[in-house]
Amino acid sequence: MATKTLGLRHKRLAAVALLLVASLSPWLAQAQTKAPAPARIKIAAASNLKFVLADLAAQYKQETGVQVEVNWGASGNLARQIVQGLPVEQFISADEAWVEELVKTGRTVDAGQRYAMGRLALILPKNSALPLSQGLAAVVRAMKPGDKFAIANPALAPYGVASVEVLQRAGLGPWTAANKVLGDNIGQATQFVASGAAQAGITALAWAQAPEIAQHVQAWPLPTALHAPLHQRMVLLKGAGQAATDWHRFLLSPSAQAVFVRHGYALPQ
Repeated sequence: MATKTLGLRHKRLAAVALLLVASLSPWLAQAQTKAPAPARIKIAAASNLKFVLADLAAQYKQETGVQVEVNWGASGNLARQIVQGLPVEQFISADEAWVEELVKTGRTVDAGQRYAMGRLALILPKNSALPLSQGLAAVVRAMKPGDKFAIANPALAPYGVASVEVLQRAGLGPWTAANKVLGDNIGQATQFVASGAAQAGITALAWAQAPEIAQHVQAWPLPTALHAPLHQRMVLLKGAGQAATDWHRFLLSPSAQAVFVRHGYALPQ
């Protein structure tokens, strides 16, 4: 009798165990399934934005888990690459003209939005004895005949266009024709000066203020009256997903705008 009782108990326990396994199976399967990969968005951005977007992308990832992957370059080069099929969801330009060019091709969702105004700075190598505090004209007058002055290529980079305007309005256009060296973008122009390959140059104030650059250069902010306003504009491209749309909206938020100002930009107008 005792043996039969034990047998019944074993059967009941086995049945209960099977029921538990059956009920837990969906949960176990779900636990074993890998968590979905975090959202990633790919964008194209002008080189002047390298440091400010690094801060903003890090902040955004911390808040949302979304990873922002950036293709850097001169605005003109990036616009052409997008026309040729560069797989990005957003274009953040250093000016408005290249966004307008993309709008004409029908590749954007709208005309875009201004997100900041760019500013320029005159820079010298850290150990330079040129009279930076006396301004642009004094620096140029003190340079030797073989010295080089670096700017971004105006055919590709809006900051290069603005740099040419500054030099012309300061009455220095003819002098720079033989002495200027062109970077493919504002980052390369800055590196020419930081490395000592050029004895002076014009860069984005945001680059001049970045700790990675400031340790190698001296900087003097240039008056905005010396060049046309650098209205910087960004635009979503057709096919942009919700993650890119949310990131785009974030860049226009007060918290993001404060980061732009901290990096040397002015608020959009």
